[in-house]
Amino acid sequence: MLAITDLHAAIDGKAILNGLTLSVGAGEVHAIMGPNGAGKSTLGYVLAGRAGYEVTGGSVTLDGAELLALDAHERAAAGLFLGLQYPVEIPGVSNLTFLRTALNAQRRARGEAEASGAEFMRLARAEADALGLSLEMLKRPVNVGFSGGEKKRNEMVQMAVLAPKLAVLDETDSGLDIDALRVVADGINRMRSPERATLLITHYQRLLDYVVPDRVHVLVAGRIVRSGGPELARELEASGYALDQAA
Repeated sequence: MLAITDLHAAIDGKAILNGLTLSVGAGEVHAIMGPNGAGKSTLGYVLAGRAGYEVTGGSVTLDGAELLALDAHERAAAGLFLGLQYPVEIPGVSNLTFLRTALNAQRRARGEAEASGAEFMRLARAEADALGLSLEMLKRPVNVGFSGGEKKRNEMVQMAVLAPKLAVLDETDSGLDIDALRVVADGINRMRSPERATLLITHYQRLLDYVVPDRVHVLVAGRIVRSGGPELARELEASGYALDQAA
């Protein structure tokens, strides 16, 4: 579903991704691990089309369609979802307004019928209930006054409502206590589907105790240096990245 080939990218002229190649099949969950500064978050931003990240070589396709030629909103409409390490607050815009606007914008871009108010509310309430967010929280401004765990659960609700083809989750486990981690992991697992691919970007193995990946990749200096099964995450937790950085 996702095919990245020899991807190079830079920020302010400084190369960050240096020939990254990766494929994630439909129905698969892949984890990207690596030391600080390896390019993990940059990969997510480049896939999503964030301004300021210059692609200097390579290609990325999603479901066979070239992704890099699209603007950020077009990538979202094509089915890409980026979960942020630090979800932003949007004062003055309720979660319900934000979600319905995003959902219907994507449906219009794909030539689909917009969700009615009743259809949207059924969907939003069902997904929020599953992740422990009340209707009152859905009515509040996006992430304003939310705890770290509530922000991450809110992000999982957004992902569930938008139902992307490709979910790129950048350090979704960051700042979560064990209870919040389990809830968020359950939200990710509920989204596993033969029609969806998931890319988890994480520093630590603990999330992968709850969301068991099909493949684990080690990213160092902007390229994949090693890949393996779920056991690779446990190995990295025990030994660190020193050997991979020296390779």
